[in-house]
Amino acid sequence: MNRVRGFTLIELMIVVLIIAILSAIAYPAYNKYVLRSRRSDAYAALNQDQAIMERCYAQYFSYAPTGGASCPAIAANSPEGYYSMTVAPTASTFTLTATAIGPQAQDTGCATLSLDQAGNKTSTGGSANCWGS
Repeated sequence: MNRVRGFTLIELMIVVLIIAILSAIAYPAYNKYVLRSRRSDAYAALNQDQAIMERCYAQYFSYAPTGGASCPAIAANSPEGYYSMTVAPTASTFTLTATAIGPQAQDTGCATLSLDQAGNKTSTGGSANCWGS
């Protein structure tokens, strides 16, 4: 009597089902981790721009100097390009804002990250832990 070796179709379908279930759980968790890790791009850009603004203040005693003086411009985008950067300076205050763009725009829980002259860190999008790990 010859014995046939191999897999039956049912065994193969069970393996496919197990892989599909694991993928359905793992991919969203991986995607969430990737979005969270890309926030470091915004942190780096905000800290760099904060240093630019503080150097400007040290030189002109104003975050928005007048009379022909000007501060160095901040970059339009973060180093990796996941955030667009804006600054709203006045003579004694400024607010830097990083807004998610491109694939990072899926990070709706932390859509924008802001930093002001006092070091106050805020975010919009509904998540309370955008600045923490």
